[in-house]
Amino acid sequence: MKIGGGVTSPCATVLPKLLLRRAKTHNIIRCSSLSFGHVSFIKDIAATQPPQHLQCLLKILQTRGETIVSPGARKGLIPLAVPLSENQSGAVTALLRWPTAPPGMEMPVVEVRKHGVWLLAKNVDQYIHRILVEEDANNSDGSNGQLYNISSEAGKELYIRGDFAESRIANLDVYLLKKVGLFPDILERKVKQHFERGDDVSALVTGEFYTKKEHFPGFGRPFVFNAEVLLKVGRITEAKDAARGALKSPWWTLGCTYQQVAEIAQWEDEQIEFIKEKVSEEGRQEDLKKGKAPAQAVDKEMHVQVALDEAAFLLDLASLEGNWDGFEERIAECYKDAGLYDIGRFVLYRD
Repeated sequence: MKIGGGVTSPCATVLPKLLLRRAKTHNIIRCSSLSFGHVSFIKDIAATQPPQHLQCLLKILQTRGETIVSPGARKGLIPLAVPLSENQSGAVTALLRWPTAPPGMEMPVVEVRKHGVWLLAKNVDQYIHRILVEEDANNSDGSNGQLYNISSEAGKELYIRGDFAESRIANLDVYLLKKVGLFPDILERKVKQHFERGDDVSALVTGEFYTKKEHFPGFGRPFVFNAEVLLKVGRITEAKDAARGALKSPWWTLGCTYQQVAEIAQWEDEQIEFIKEKVSEEGRQEDLKKGKAPAQAVDKEMHVQVALDEAAFLLDLASLEGNWDGFEERIAECYKDAGLYDIGRFVLYRD
């Protein structure tokens, strides 16, 4: 079973057409409808509870120059993403709507990439907190702290302006790790800095720390990076095992292409062929036969799990080329087969 295969969701209602017309103008929405459009979409289409401080994050993203986009502008994106904004380079910041959320990762903030997503923060509050700290650290010359000011009470709940300077912690990354939380890009930067200083032992320790399952559950990226660290110090066999472990996670969470990880794992196309077989009708029936049992409840549970696994495998296959649009209908059907009708509708929804 892949991590993130199922979900417990409330009953969804269809978002009124009038709301959608108001929420979008060529897939760009105005400041006055920031919270309204996204909050309603997450409740009614994504069928989950919106993050408490989502409006604050949207205001911050817009103030720092990003364009707020309609939550339904999802064509070409991984179908589990709820887009929030797009920056000048075209990168999309989004919320990830897991089919089954790993503990502590109910709706993480991600950057959408061709082959999947890159984790920016475990939740909206953590991402806001980091942005405000970074602004404060970079405004030591006495500038006015525009992002902090527009964050209003939500920002003040998360960070007290000036705390970075008062902490006497000289390094911003160290402050963020100690006071805000763990972030993939910061941990990877710490490892690279250890290597630059010639401290291979600290690099290995940090790389291993990165992979602890409670830190970034559901994401394969820590294991990929740890494999790269092991490879760098010549531990070929350990690197191979780490890469193979990474490929047990959803391939769209690797932070790179499948092929890059498969090369370290010393695999060719056998895993791809295995998954293609699993999602074939013959493979599905074989999995169902394995779960045959006299008890009807057990049989139903196996049917649900096979459908969830098939959805996860299809997402893996779609990530190979980043061609999500060609897989959406079948992924949605899998979730509906598993009884997750809300998720099935969400996967298919587009403006």
